[in-house]
Amino acid sequence: MTKPLPQTQAPDLQVKTVNGKTWTLSAQHPSTFTMIVFYRGLHCPVCQTYLKDLEKKLDEFTKKGMDVIAVSGDDEERASTSQKEWGLKRLTLGYGLSVDSMRQWGLYISKSIKESEPSIFCEPGVFWVRPDGELYSAVINSMPFGRPSFTDLLSTLDWVMDNKYPARGEA
Repeated sequence: MTKPLPQTQAPDLQVKTVNGKTWTLSAQHPSTFTMIVFYRGLHCPVCQTYLKDLEKKLDEFTKKGMDVIAVSGDDEERASTSQKEWGLKRLTLGYGLSVDSMRQWGLYISKSIKESEPSIFCEPGVFWVRPDGELYSAVINSMPFGRPSFTDLLSTLDWVMDNKYPARGEA
């Protein structure tokens, strides 16, 4: 499995969104970072809790100059169901992430073990990408648990910007 390295160009990402648009990483121009939250999909109750927390903090991330999207390999119907059932009114949800794209981003990929799961899906990951497309930070999980808290990420963002902290993990 390859993984993208900080201080290198982030992999290309283009997904359809539940709101009917196409979202492309290269078209994002935040003042700080684009945060991409890869989630497992509709079948995951941990994802539901995680994305609901992100929805609550979305304004805070936006005020700090960050664009945010959550992306899964779910199809349009499952992603729309997630949006509706999880009460996600403002968070942009991308769907249809291909296995090739999952691998380009270095995400772990799992096979279903329950009937409610898709046959293949990605495990969680949180990435920060600079406005010029350079990867700044990557947190990749092989399990549904152990994700960074959005409260911690918000305070970290302030510290990173105040201290002009460089991306790490590039060697």
